[in-house]
Amino acid sequence: MRIAVVGLGHIGLPLAVQYASRGHDVVGCDIDQRIVSSINGGVSPHDDEPALIERVPELVREGRLRATTDDAAGVRGAEVVVVIVPVAVDEQREIDFGPIDAATREITRGLQAGTLVVYETTLPVGTTRDRFGPVLEAGSGLQLDRDLFLAFSPERVLVGRVLLDLRRYPKVVGGVSDESTRRAVAFYHAVLDEGTEVMAVANAETAEMTKLAETTYRDVNIALANEYARYAARRGIDVSEVIAAANSQPYSHIHAPGVGVGGHCIPVYPHFLFNAEPDLRLPPLARAINDEMAAFAVTELERRIGSLTGVDVLVLGIAYRADVREDAFSAAFRLRDQLAAAGAVVHGHDPYFAAEHLAGLGFAPYDLSVPTPVRAAVVQAPHAAYKSLDLASIPGLELLLDGRNALDPETVRAAGIAYAGIGR
Repeated sequence: MRIAVVGLGHIGLPLAVQYASRGHDVVGCDIDQRIVSSINGGVSPHDDEPALIERVPELVREGRLRATTDDAAGVRGAEVVVVIVPVAVDEQREIDFGPIDAATREITRGLQAGTLVVYETTLPVGTTRDRFGPVLEAGSGLQLDRDLFLAFSPERVLVGRVLLDLRRYPKVVGGVSDESTRRAVAFYHAVLDEGTEVMAVANAETAEMTKLAETTYRDVNIALANEYARYAARRGIDVSEVIAAANSQPYSHIHAPGVGVGGHCIPVYPHFLFNAEPDLRLPPLARAINDEMAAFAVTELERRIGSLTGVDVLVLGIAYRADVREDAFSAAFRLRDQLAAAGAVVHGHDPYFAAEHLAGLGFAPYDLSVPTPVRAAVVQAPHAAYKSLDLASIPGLELLLDGRNALDPETVRAAGIAYAGIGR
């Protein structure tokens, strides 16, 4: 089978590798010439998925995988086109369809009769059918459900472990017609590993809402954990102990509190649900609660050491989660802004990013090998390296605010540094 994957980012390239590894002929399309050249040279442009480093050169050498910046040319002759171009929200939290609209218009120039197009990018409900369906028909001259088929299947994977997640989570699939669903189910059976469950749902809208429901659930759950943490802090209770005890009951699945929620998914996709639906009350409240946690953290610092005006504060971990080289919508940025608003001098450290990158993000790069004095530090991303960090080697450090409740309080205190957590 010949397959085109449009979008070769941290999820698109692993999908292309998965399909090619199953013996299919895969053409990847991306507007970034650097990514395309790297792949065609047999080198993975992404180093956060170890399997890609091994498989990309093998698949390119075997002729199973190649890349192009020309979407129409890449799609031409493909039996299936998988689109995984990001849809994000802007600073006003409005949905930005620009890149995926452009990609959709481009691929119409290469579509042939009988092609199945599957969108894996997370979308607002109804987008596959109502927004992209007409564009695909008009641009290609093909008719849906006669010589063009269309479905949605949400990506349900995490950056850095995409190939593993593809094997262990059911693949949800819904088409704009029964025939589109049937063809999409057959496609995923052919490209995923043996034994992977492919779950057909009623239609594309059901599949679209499935992804929004599971992502928003996590956002709401984290907001509830943050509410518990703030309550526990006022009552002198360790919320981590409360959550562990509560989750020993099988119907309780309370998530962990923290200084904020980052990444491509959780801070973004709830907006796809509630931006145009004012009757949805809980998801926007949860978003607001989670966005407020950076301010809560700064207030906790001020409560313990006083005014932060002119005080050097170190943010440990700029990535949106532990041990990834990715900072999309990281809570570190909201923390940076709140600290700056309080008058602090904001330093940043992350073993996954160069000093130039941190400086470009508005942090004063901090070198742990030649540490300079700071009065407080905040763990924002609990990288493994921080769990063995010699905090006593940081001159002037009085207080560590563990923004992910990831470090051992007694170890911190043994280094002569005051410990505070989120609700601890």
